[in-house]
Amino acid sequence: MSSVGQYDFIIVDEAHRGYTADREMTEEELLFRDQKDYISQYRRVIDYFDVACLGLTATPALHTTEIFGMPIFKYSYSQAVLDGYLVDHKPPYLFKTELAEAGITFEKDEEVQVYDPEKGEVQLERMEDSLHFDVDQFNKKVITEPFNRMVLRKLTEYIDPAGNEKTLVFAATDQHVNMVVRLLKGAYKENGDEIEDGAIIKITGSIFKPLDAIKKFKNERLPNIEVTVDLLTTGIDVPAVTNLVFLRRVQSRILYDQMLGRATRLCPEIRKTHFNIFDAVGIYDKLQNYTEMKPVVKRQNYKIIDLVNSLTNAASEEEEAFIREQLAAKIQQRKQRLDEKGKQNSLTEKV
Repeated sequence: MSSVGQYDFIIVDEAHRGYTADREMTEEELLFRDQKDYISQYRRVIDYFDVACLGLTATPALHTTEIFGMPIFKYSYSQAVLDGYLVDHKPPYLFKTELAEAGITFEKDEEVQVYDPEKGEVQLERMEDSLHFDVDQFNKKVITEPFNRMVLRKLTEYIDPAGNEKTLVFAATDQHVNMVVRLLKGAYKENGDEIEDGAIIKITGSIFKPLDAIKKFKNERLPNIEVTVDLLTTGIDVPAVTNLVFLRRVQSRILYDQMLGRATRLCPEIRKTHFNIFDAVGIYDKLQNYTEMKPVVKRQNYKIIDLVNSLTNAASEEEEAFIREQLAAKIQQRKQRLDEKGKQNSLTEKV
């Protein structure tokens, strides 16, 4: 066993580990009695060593700050977009007509917030991961064939099964995944679209060699539409993922951020400028107050020249700062559409 003074400094990556509100525990985690026991033992290991410890995470929660303390440095999603390291996303497409026809309504829950009066904002790192929504009961409503058929028919109008963009579809259960794969293939065939073998697949822990399927999804053109529960929510980097489809809700805000994070990567090979969210279960509105991953570009219809003109007419420093941020985000999107030669030439071209 290591001595308490063996190390000079410890760095813990993925320091948020311990969230399991909507995710099956791994084989290693199953060695513990329950989730609380896992987090407790995790903390005991950290506290055992008499040394400074640095935790790294993109999704801090209450159990993270209880172990490591409050953040000493933050680099937000919006800043990463403005700096050109991640892509922005547009407001989600909501399947309102399909939901209405299926008779599915969204209830209004009481919001859970940890408010910082000095900063005037919610402190997510001081909030528990689980938001205690009745997710299981809601998800049962959407595991019906008529509802999924209506949603997936509409989805075929936006996603090309033969394109270079990749799509992640999040379903509620393994059986739900099977239904979605079958209905989505059927919806494309009804449209007269040719579906290549292996274009739409299931990737869950129940399939044969899931890691091989994940590697294929990442490295090859096909499959480009993948349906899962939560197997690809974290630790998987597939830059070509451009579309996220939510057919399930989650109550873990960390898991939700991890899901969104799958589509934030730059992908110059397909000139990816942003990613799209297709929300059939109202999860975006449900969790919008519990995530910092909101669209950076607030004025989607504004052109760059419009923002430049607005900048010269800004009535206050606050308005000027807002317009500058919008302008920077728009320019980053424009830059992603250019090849390397175009990026060099754009420095001398008129916006």
